[in-house]
Amino acid sequence: MRLYEGTVQDFNYNVSHNQIADKVAEAYATYYKKRPAESEYRSWQQSLSLFNYALINSGLTSNWIIIEYELPYSTRRIDVLLFGKGHENKDNIVLIELKQWSNEHVHDSTVEGNIVVDYGIFKREVAHPSLQVQGYHFDLIDFFKIFEEKKSPQLNSCVYCHNYSKSNGEKVLFYPKFEKLIEKYKVFSKEDAADLGEYLKYRLSQGEGLEVFNRFIHSQIRPTKKLLDHTSEMINKQQIFTLIDDQIAAYNGIMHKAKQLVKLKVKSVIIVKGGPGTGKSVIALEVMGELLRRGYVVFHATGSSAFTNTLRKVVGSRANKLFKFFFNFTQEKENSIDVIVCDEAHRLRAHSNDYGVPFKFRSKNPQIEDIIKPAKLSVFFLDEFQVVRPKEIGSVDLIRGAAKILSVNDSNILEYELKTQFRCSGSDAYLQWLDKIFGIRDTEITQFDKKMEFKIFDSPTLLKTAIDAKNLEKPNSARITAGFCWPWSEPRPDGSLVNDVKIGNFEMPWENKKEFWKWATDTSGQEQVGTVYTAQGFEFEYIGVIIGNDLVYDRVTKKWKAIPENSYDKAVVRNNQELTQHLKHVYRVLLSRAHKGVYVYFMDKNTEEYFKISLENR
Repeated sequence: MRLYEGTVQDFNYNVSHNQIADKVAEAYATYYKKRPAESEYRSWQQSLSLFNYALINSGLTSNWIIIEYELPYSTRRIDVLLFGKGHENKDNIVLIELKQWSNEHVHDSTVEGNIVVDYGIFKREVAHPSLQVQGYHFDLIDFFKIFEEKKSPQLNSCVYCHNYSKSNGEKVLFYPKFEKLIEKYKVFSKEDAADLGEYLKYRLSQGEGLEVFNRFIHSQIRPTKKLLDHTSEMINKQQIFTLIDDQIAAYNGIMHKAKQLVKLKVKSVIIVKGGPGTGKSVIALEVMGELLRRGYVVFHATGSSAFTNTLRKVVGSRANKLFKFFFNFTQEKENSIDVIVCDEAHRLRAHSNDYGVPFKFRSKNPQIEDIIKPAKLSVFFLDEFQVVRPKEIGSVDLIRGAAKILSVNDSNILEYELKTQFRCSGSDAYLQWLDKIFGIRDTEITQFDKKMEFKIFDSPTLLKTAIDAKNLEKPNSARITAGFCWPWSEPRPDGSLVNDVKIGNFEMPWENKKEFWKWATDTSGQEQVGTVYTAQGFEFEYIGVIIGNDLVYDRVTKKWKAIPENSYDKAVVRNNQELTQHLKHVYRVLLSRAHKGVYVYFMDKNTEEYFKISLENR
């Protein structure tokens, strides 16, 4: 997606005639089905007009320009891309991030690589703009095959802070600690319009922008990396994923606190919250891998047997002991572990004294305290809207409360939020639509985003056929899941599975009860139906979801209601006053597991009609 494109000459004309912000805003409204915020509209008016002076200084005319280019598989947009040939007649692409920050609104941060920006009504810790641009830079290189061709274009990336002075006021962005970073990804200040013009002229002065643009825009895009395909390398060898924007700030904050462990000798807690597909598990594993390479004692913990056992399998025998459950830390001495990384922390429980916890780990203490106590630094990744069982109580308030009980100072309790969406075809709008349709929370966007493939099937057999076709194209790329509306049988003595999931002539087994953790990664999972407990934490290119009759939409009352007698998830149904809410979360989780497409069959036809009406309004 690109909100504006054309020659630099066209861009000059649109700016000089005060049309550019309107053109970008019109394209935004068409694509996103809503008007841009007034602040964003004003930023286009100001930033693009000031950037135009640098273009005029460069003398470029026939080069091609894109404004607001959406990164592959992401909601993030690059402000400006310029295309053309440079001083040696080589193809060049220039990536430019525009910033409106002024000196008085940018403050230093104690976190290496981060700064603090005062947005007026709130302050936010963010990555230095050169780090932000570096993330965009490598994201393009990672995804566009054009950059591995023999005569690939040269990609150059920089920042233009057109309201920021390096002559007057506090110059945080140009502090010595950022010098090496700025050498690679230059930051041009308000005084540097002419220098930015020369920078562009050197790289693009031979024109022919449309030719380079066409090479770029028609380049094949690599598929997004699957977390589990690279987990072993992340833990045992090197960083794999390119982090961008809010991910960088969170990663920097965690690494900074880890480096302080020896110096400060005080306990710290970091909370990272974000919705499905915002990269929580990616950051958790990248942090863990880097800290292990630096010699820290680090453990990864979850409350999911399927997720933890799968991680143990993929990292191999040398590292699998580093992956534990939330209850595994009850016997550890205080501050005996450098870092505990808790993924899926919304699955924390009140204590570790439940059925299923091995006797030696049982504890009546709050489970959250049993994790924070032994760790010098504990990091919690969570999404409060993924709580799917009554006993799961993980929340920001719970973590903050426990940290204070254990005398962690407010200054050592940090919180970050991830908003950039990398799953669901990079559509945050799709996730907002899900939240709206289930009535989970009020959202800014209420219309379905057609960027995400969403198909409703008339029968589960047709859904299975579609999922099978995806697995034939690319093995292990798709799965079928369902609400817990059927019994779950033990395997037969010969190891074969019982076809518990039955709808008319359609029959399939649940995942193997004795090896349920294999469902997400083993090819056998292609012929089994997964529950939310095996699907949560995983991602696929395509997901099939059978929405059962345990949760239905009442078109008379216009409300969702749970039908407990249709559920076989007895642990959730029993005395659960919040059953409707938990089931909404269950289906939200299942419907947000895919990168490319969601295929759905509804047992309740009123619920199906409700979804169809919402889809027709797209």
